[in-house]
Amino acid sequence: MEPRWLSPEEQRAWRAYRDLGLVLEDALDQELRHKSGLSHLYYSVMVFLSEAPERRLRMTDLAEQLKIARTRLSYTVTRMEERGWVRREDAPGDGRAQLAVLTEEGLTALEQAAPSHVATVRAAVFDRLTPEQARAFGEACEIILAGLTGPDRPAFPADLPWRR
Repeated sequence: MEPRWLSPEEQRAWRAYRDLGLVLEDALDQELRHKSGLSHLYYSVMVFLSEAPERRLRMTDLAEQLKIARTRLSYTVTRMEERGWVRREDAPGDGRAQLAVLTEEGLTALEQAAPSHVATVRAAVFDRLTPEQARAFGEACEIILAGLTGPDRPAFPADLPWRR
């Protein structure tokens, strides 16, 4: 069967998205490292934990929210524990599960990093878009994400990273 090649417009859109993802992730990571000593991944861990009840989440749930492999999350949390930003606790009623908990020091680090990070996101993305473009951008991202992670997602050769 002949592949359905991308049209020139689809190819342009795909390459713009691919390049944007790489450059934006790097820019956000550099900004956070320079201004607050956090990687973008550390910042993301702190955000999810700060929004969770009692600032704690099961490690498996946190890996799913971050869309990363559990082994990568475990390594990351270990590094964050060394800095006093996160601690692990055994999950009540489940001797095999652990919780990641955002400490007061971690919350303070997040609160100090957030204003600069939000300013960078705003300058890099939303200040360049009209309100209509921002709405369409968000809708397109949500549709694509649902198609890749929802019940009708395509079969991949390997399971999604956070399920490994």
